[in-house]
Amino acid sequence: MKDAIVTAGAPAAIGPYSQAVKAGGMVFVSGQLPIDPATGTFPGSVTEQTKRSLLNCKAILEQAGLGLENVVKTTVFLKDMNDFAAMNEVYASFFAQPYPARAAFEVARLPKDAQVEIEMIAVE
Repeated sequence: MKDAIVTAGAPAAIGPYSQAVKAGGMVFVSGQLPIDPATGTFPGSVTEQTKRSLLNCKAILEQAGLGLENVVKTTVFLKDMNDFAAMNEVYASFFAQPYPARAAFEVARLPKDAQVEIEMIAVE
């Protein structure tokens, strides 16, 4: 059995997917672009985009009754790996030890030409 997690605190899904799915005590947060749910716009810099993507993930987790401390794995997609240090500085401010496992990739292109997209897996 799986349940969709939906919140107005993050951008609505723009395709055939859920913001997150809860199944078997785990929450799988779909990749979050840095879209401000109130305005539908992106911030400009990669640091601001990283923060917005993480805030979107956090809002979805909170809707599921969890927090960032429940996150066990993240995946970060970057348009340019030269932005890794700037992304990492913001990312580090959202998590405490023990940090989640993480993978980070440079990709050719992200939806809406974002600079960053972040997905998460959390446990209850």
